[in-house]
Amino acid sequence: MSRAPAVILDAPQMGENIGAVARVMANFGLEDLRLVNPRDGWPQERAWAAASGAHWPLNAAPVHASVAEAIGDLQLVFAATARPRELALPVLTPRQAAAELAKAAASGIATGLLFGGERAGLETADIALCQAVVTIPIDPKFRSLNLAQAVAINAYEWRLTQDEQAPPAFRPGAPPASHEALMGLYEHLERELEAGGFFHPPEKTASMVQNLRAALGRAAFTDQEVRTLRGVVTALARGRGKVLEKLARREKGDEA
Repeated sequence: MSRAPAVILDAPQMGENIGAVARVMANFGLEDLRLVNPRDGWPQERAWAAASGAHWPLNAAPVHASVAEAIGDLQLVFAATARPRELALPVLTPRQAAAELAKAAASGIATGLLFGGERAGLETADIALCQAVVTIPIDPKFRSLNLAQAVAINAYEWRLTQDEQAPPAFRPGAPPASHEALMGLYEHLERELEAGGFFHPPEKTASMVQNLRAALGRAAFTDQEVRTLRGVVTALARGRGKVLEKLARREKGDEA
């Protein structure tokens, strides 16, 4: 089998639900479980009880302080959530998402599926770090879906892609950069945009940052492209600095 996607649970509330997620992961061949700020801390005995013997995802599950940290080594991450109105991201069904993840995994790309907590779901800022949204076609008469059920549907679709015939390559050329590298680019660009007065008015900064990250994330930049873009940002910042220095010297000359 190709390397299965990591399952990232953001702010899960109940140990029983974490255990149920581990159980369905084991059913369909997923092992890499990552937790972000579990409400009741970690480890939780209730999780192991609910896993019904599927202990290996729980035993190896690390705890992270943020989604960005949890997906830092991944190169392609899909957010399992309802369609976000604020972000222009591709919206996929679990079957479509599984096909894309399988292609990427067959090309050696590290992938992941991000799930929100039981009550609040995912924050827009975290969805903006992903490359697409996975939405389950639920009957609008009753939209409530258990966390483990959502993971099970996506894990099942992933499993269906794992047959003897390898899927086609995710894309030709170098693989996408890791999310850690992308975060470095995002933060570098945002610092310089802040210094240049781009974020105006200030109260819209958060939404502007999210839209920038979502737009850049869709491009699936390679490591080399990330390094090149950071070089571009550095060069532009230096150019702006030289202009400011020249203006300052001119003003001093006028005063003299």
